[in-house]
Amino acid sequence: MRTSRLPLTRRDYEAACPVGVIIRIDASQKFVTASTLFCLCAAIAAAQALTGDAVPAPAYVLGAGDVITIRALDADEISDKPIRLGTNGFITLPLVGHVRASGLTTEQLEATLAVRLKPLIRNPEVSVSVVEQRSQPVSIIGSVNAPGVQQLQGRKTLVEMLSLAGGVRQDAGHAIKITRRLQWGPIPVPGAASDVTGRFSVAEINLKEILEARNPAGNIQIMPDDVISVPRAEMVYVIGEVKKSGGFTIGERESLSTLQALSLAEGLNVTAAPQNARVLRASPGAPKRTEISVDLRKILAGKENDVRLEPDDILFIPSSKSKNVAIRSLEAAVQIGTGIAIYHR
Repeated sequence: MRTSRLPLTRRDYEAACPVGVIIRIDASQKFVTASTLFCLCAAIAAAQALTGDAVPAPAYVLGAGDVITIRALDADEISDKPIRLGTNGFITLPLVGHVRASGLTTEQLEATLAVRLKPLIRNPEVSVSVVEQRSQPVSIIGSVNAPGVQQLQGRKTLVEMLSLAGGVRQDAGHAIKITRRLQWGPIPVPGAASDVTGRFSVAEINLKEILEARNPAGNIQIMPDDVISVPRAEMVYVIGEVKKSGGFTIGERESLSTLQALSLAEGLNVTAAPQNARVLRASPGAPKRTEISVDLRKILAGKENDVRLEPDDILFIPSSKSKNVAIRSLEAAVQIGTGIAIYHR
C-alpha cells in the first residue's frame, strides 16, 4: 500500500494539530505525508493531556427537576418518553421499577439501567439524554438588577452569569464574593480559602478588573450551587448647594475627605454657604445622625485641616438663606430607592 505524499498547506497543519501547537518543517523537506502529520499531532495532544494542558469539562451530574429521555433497544415501554426526576432524585420506569438517578452522570445511569434490563433483554443498549436542566441553580444576590436564582445551562463564566442577572447596579462594590461547594474543587483564584466547616471554598474577585479585561483569569467558570454575592459599595453623599449632588462610591482601600467629595460634586454653587456646611454621620444604635460642623471656607483657604468622611456620611452644603430645620429633613433623601443619583468612579 502506497502512502500519499501530497503537499500540505498551512491551513492543513492548523486544522490537524491541537490549538496553540506550532510545527516547524525544515525547508529541505518538501513533502510531509498526511499520516505522519496526524501521528505527530496526536502525540502532541496526548502529551498535553498528560501535562494538564487539556482539561476536560466536568461531566454533568443529574439532579432533582431535570428532564431526561431514555432510549433502550427492544424496550419500547421506556423509550422516548420525557421523564422528570422527582425531588427525591428517583425515577420510576416500566420493566425496571424504582431507580435512583440523582447524583449520577448520564453514562452512569445508562450502565445502571443496562444492568436492570439484562435479565429481560439480551445485551441491552441504553442511551440517556438530558432534555431540560433544572438541578444546577446559581444564586446571584446583592447589587445586581435582577437578583435571584439562575439555572446553569452549559458552561457559563462569571461575567455571563452577571449578565443573566441584568448586570450590576451603579451602587455595586469593587469586589465580588463567591461561595462554592468543595465537591467542585477550590475556586481557582489567588486568595481562595475554605470556610470554617471545610465544605465550601470562598473567594473574592475584583469586579472592576474583570469588567475592564485587566484580569481575564478572574472571569472563572461558574459551577452548580455557586453563590455570587455583589456587595453594595461604601458611599458618601454630597447634597445641597453643589453642582452635582448625589452619592459617590468609595473605592477599595480608599477614603474621601470633604474637599475630595466637593470636587466629585463639581464644586459649590454661587448661592452656597460653605462656612455652614455639616457632616451628618450615623451612629450605631442612635435614631438620628450626629451633626459635625465643617467650615469649608477655612478648609479651602488652608486655615483648617480637612475632615475625613466615613462610609454613609452626608456632606450638606446649605444655601445662604437656608434654615437649620432643612438639615433635619435630609436623612430621608439618602435612603435607597429615592432616586438619588449615584456616581461610580
